[in-house]
Amino acid sequence: MENIYLLLIVCLFLWYFIYLRKVSEFALRHITAYCEKDGLQFISLSRRSSRLTFSKASGPHWISIFDFEFSGDGESSYQGQATLKGYKLENTHVPMYKI
Repeated sequence: MENIYLLLIVCLFLWYFIYLRKVSEFALRHITAYCEKDGLQFISLSRRSSRLTFSKASGPHWISIFDFEFSGDGESSYQGQATLKGYKLENTHVPMYKI
């Protein structure tokens, strides 16, 4: 019986790892499209946090926060923040930048 629980824990850990990789790929796709749309140069992307949240409207869902680095003029770099709810981009915050 203990082996079943151990197998379940290992499977959940692997699923969580694969899920986080997939969310990171969707975040990269969303942020790259956002930068291309606004004429920005995309530099890098990093995940700050991921957490499971509950709401009456959406039920249980994962919220992931990503920091991304971009440049508006090709010389300086700025840091923005993107929030994903599941695989969908919920909001993006970018500071003022030089064009």
